[in-house]
Amino acid sequence: MNNQPTSYQLIIAGAGASGLSLLMRLISNGYLQNNRVLLIDKDAKVQNDRTWCFWETNAGFFEDIVYRRWSNLDFFSSDFSGPLTIAPYQYKLIRGIDFYSYCFNAIKTHPNITWLKASVQSMTATAQGVRIKTEGEEEKWFAGAQAFSSIPMPVTNQPNAIHLLQHFKGWVIQTEQPAFDPARATLMDFRISQQHGTAFVYVLPFSQREALVEYTLFTPSLLQPQQYDEGLKEYIQQYLKLTGYTVKEQEFGVIPMTNTRFPRRADGVFQLGTAGGQTKASSGYTFQFIQKQSDRLAAALLRGESIEEAGKTAARFRFYDEVLLEVLYRQLYPGHRVFARLFRANAAAKVFRFLDNESRLPAELRLISSLPTWPFLKAALQKKSPY
Repeated sequence: MNNQPTSYQLIIAGAGASGLSLLMRLISNGYLQNNRVLLIDKDAKVQNDRTWCFWETNAGFFEDIVYRRWSNLDFFSSDFSGPLTIAPYQYKLIRGIDFYSYCFNAIKTHPNITWLKASVQSMTATAQGVRIKTEGEEEKWFAGAQAFSSIPMPVTNQPNAIHLLQHFKGWVIQTEQPAFDPARATLMDFRISQQHGTAFVYVLPFSQREALVEYTLFTPSLLQPQQYDEGLKEYIQQYLKLTGYTVKEQEFGVIPMTNTRFPRRADGVFQLGTAGGQTKASSGYTFQFIQKQSDRLAAALLRGESIEEAGKTAARFRFYDEVLLEVLYRQLYPGHRVFARLFRANAAAKVFRFLDNESRLPAELRLISSLPTWPFLKAALQKKSPY
């Protein structure tokens, strides 16, 4: 990794999942043989601050750092409970610290990457280059560079936009005695109280004595900090039947669930990840959409092609997301019953493909037909998209 100031062909602001996913592909595909990249982030990325969970059918780009994977998932609700048939998918988990270490170990050995630990104050890009102001430094001009950023930017208020939050608190717990089946994970357990809105817990066992237990909600606002802990304690006692355990790690996060239109570019800078609309509005899933966007961006950059289409969502999937958001936000039908009906009437693999925006229209119509007609029709008729 080069620490000397020089000219750059590419500047990436933000060393999170999206910025590093793109950079790792540029290392892999040979782009950096003839190009220099500047990576900027204020954080040293030495904490295990998050986990990413996703499903896929084959070995992915980050397969080497998948911490755990499951081929057997369970679903629980008052309407439907049972095992889910997910083949050919596997459900996978990557720990934040493993992701950061893996990426920075590669970055540190590459002479054409400069890592700058700094807070970006402003960043603008034109066809001629990029202008950046970092905290405590003079504004700098990089002629001929392209700019990417995953740093969240203020989004202009848009009429008719829906704003929900997916917020979650997770504990990695260790028990005194064997309590988990490492081969089975709980994707969603809706048996908990729904008083705040759509809420569920997922349980991902790492071993017979260790698991990640995560309390997740889809609501317009956050809970008080102690309410997340109370929800976790109650679930662990009532449904896992555990009293003797130790909390080894904790995580907390908030993901926007909104039909707000995120700009492809802000001040000329191409937006990555959640800042660029790569979070699926109706589910909060982000990691795999980042990977798809990164694949397309890296390939286009290598070939010198336009990057403007990378990561765009087909109109019909935006429509599906907006209708479900409308149902959840207006409380036209309980969220736990929506997911119960989807998984009861359809193979989980088909639901996964639908949630990945990779399904075909005939399959989508069959999935939609398993949902109650009136609430979703009402939502579709009421929907006033900001798009």
